[in-house]
Amino acid sequence: MSGVQLRYNYRITPDAIQRTALAQAFGCARVVYNDGLRLRQQAREAGEKYICDGDLSKLVITAAKATEPRAWLGEVSAVVLQQALADLNTAYRNFFTSLSGKRQGRKVAPPRYRSRKDNRQAIRFTKNSKFKVLDNGRLRLPKIGDVLVRWSRSLPSEPSSVTIIKDAAGRYFASFVVQTTGEALPPVDSEIGIDLGLTHFAVMSDGTKITAPKFLRRAARKLQRLQQALARKQKGSNRRKKAVIKVARAHAQVADTRRDWQHQLSTAIIRDNQAVYVEDLCVAGLGRTRLAKSVHDAG
Repeated sequence: MSGVQLRYNYRITPDAIQRTALAQAFGCARVVYNDGLRLRQQAREAGEKYICDGDLSKLVITAAKATEPRAWLGEVSAVVLQQALADLNTAYRNFFTSLSGKRQGRKVAPPRYRSRKDNRQAIRFTKNSKFKVLDNGRLRLPKIGDVLVRWSRSLPSEPSSVTIIKDAAGRYFASFVVQTTGEALPPVDSEIGIDLGLTHFAVMSDGTKITAPKFLRRAARKLQRLQQALARKQKGSNRRKKAVIKVARAHAQVADTRRDWQHQLSTAIIRDNQAVYVEDLCVAGLGRTRLAKSVHDAG
């Protein structure tokens, strides 16, 4: 069986010094991304030709480090900056292929500026950065240190890259990309069809009905109380920042619970059936109707 690339995600718990270093790396990656986007937009408005990837890297990374306003870019791993620019290049390629009609599906919007207020901050380390999983289980990141990882399972192979993520709830994650060969499950005789919906999360062809747990609605009272507390806080105050994190953590708990339930259900269905036929629910446009909350709650 041919190898496939998979992501293995783990919680990490950086200490105070490491959190400061990560915040600096997030900021530097964001600045390089925005600088590259700004130069390309200015070139387009001036009627100049598109700045190629190599020239852009020299301008916003190599040359920028030699200037006083951007000298602090040298304080973080160069790979972090290069990968931020690679994300911008990928965003532009996706936009151009969507614009030309070569990319299927919905139209892709042009790249937008990143903000320090974005709910999700991320940086990526590749093998060139020489990140390493140590024998003591810690993850060594260049210019950040040895970060504690909460290992829930072992990695099947040596990772080719790792993305460090900070979510809206202030949690940190390490997402490893690994190459692995999937093991085929033993064959079984049964097949099943699934009709997804809102009244029932799924109706099986054998008559089994799976009720939607409605995690969001069950947490509605707690979320309402936290949202009301947030609304009473003065904008820009530290108390408001703390209240924002509390709301984000409550939503993250709902999302984590829903995701765990869906993974357990899908795994059980796949293990018990040789073939699964799914007639899914068309949710296009439903996000703007009175059914929006039910659609999001069903995931």
